[in-house]
Amino acid sequence: MKAVIVGGGIGGLASAVALSRAGWQVEVLERAPDFTEVGAGLSLWQNGLRALDALGVGQAVRERSLLQGQAGVRDAAGRWLARTGGADLDRRYGPAAMVHRADLLAILRSALPASALRGGITVSRVRSAGRVWHSAGESKADLVVGADGIRSIVRASSWPDAPVPRYAGYTAWRLIAPALPVTDSGETWGAGERFGYAPLPDGRIYAYATANAPPGEAGGGLAGLRRRFGHWHHPIPALLEAAADGAVLHDDLYELPPLRSFTTGTVALVGDAAHAMTPNLGQGAGQALEDAVVLAKTVDTGSGREVRTGLEAYDRLRRPRAQMIVLRSHRVGAVGQWASPAAVTLRNAGMRLMPRSAFIRSLAPVLDWTA
Repeated sequence: MKAVIVGGGIGGLASAVALSRAGWQVEVLERAPDFTEVGAGLSLWQNGLRALDALGVGQAVRERSLLQGQAGVRDAAGRWLARTGGADLDRRYGPAAMVHRADLLAILRSALPASALRGGITVSRVRSAGRVWHSAGESKADLVVGADGIRSIVRASSWPDAPVPRYAGYTAWRLIAPALPVTDSGETWGAGERFGYAPLPDGRIYAYATANAPPGEAGGGLAGLRRRFGHWHHPIPALLEAAADGAVLHDDLYELPPLRSFTTGTVALVGDAAHAMTPNLGQGAGQALEDAVVLAKTVDTGSGREVRTGLEAYDRLRRPRAQMIVLRSHRVGAVGQWASPAAVTLRNAGMRLMPRSAFIRSLAPVLDWTA
């Protein structure tokens, strides 16, 4: 049995690894010449790490990750709004990790034969019968996996009536600062603005920020970030001062409205192609990894199950959960981006009153997934 995977990001490579381990021949088509990712850190919560364990690469990822330390949310002056010690989370769910995206992709890529990876291939059209037209000709398969992101060509071809991505109402910046003596991690919430940071295994610091803005508005680069956040609490000004001018990545944030199905015929969607979400729960990668594991299990033809029947099971298992997390992430982002003084005061007071145990319990529907 052969699977063609369109997209060589986390969801695509993870799907290829999962299917390959299940005995499928896999072909990964990636538009970029190389299967690489630059410039961004990535949080892997416990559900994502369990998915990586199911793919056989969990230990390799942990060895190139940094376990999360103190986490929580502060206000712009540095006062804690919600604080959760790493030990509390570890006892309830197990350790989480911070890794560079490029390292995760390299580990997934190393679990596949080089012959399965085809870079520099642009897909133009997909049909549910397993035919994929692309810049190098045509590929045929028993299963086509659309892992080509929020602007998915696979989704547009096979789900012509699907809703289009919608702007979340705020824009985001990502950067990696040089090594600094920062050992904790967390987010800071202001009025219509947020800033987060976390150390990476090599000592560098991954940082990100959001701000309410119209879509397409210029981000202002590093100078703009310093104007916005340079007066916030330590170590935020130091991170921005240490960063290089060209280190900032700027993207408007979009999410995908709910699809009626993640599958049609012998085509399945995974990752952002199926359920692109805002990054407020740190679950984009984790949900793509879950997709990959469940997809390979449900289309295991060794059980005598037909591929289409397996895909029905995949949709039944994955769509409700992934769409629940999209909605939760949307709600967290909406509250985090409140801008009016009255709303911010109310939000901050409510967060200070929330017991730590209640916050930890609230994560259970997201983190308690097992393969």
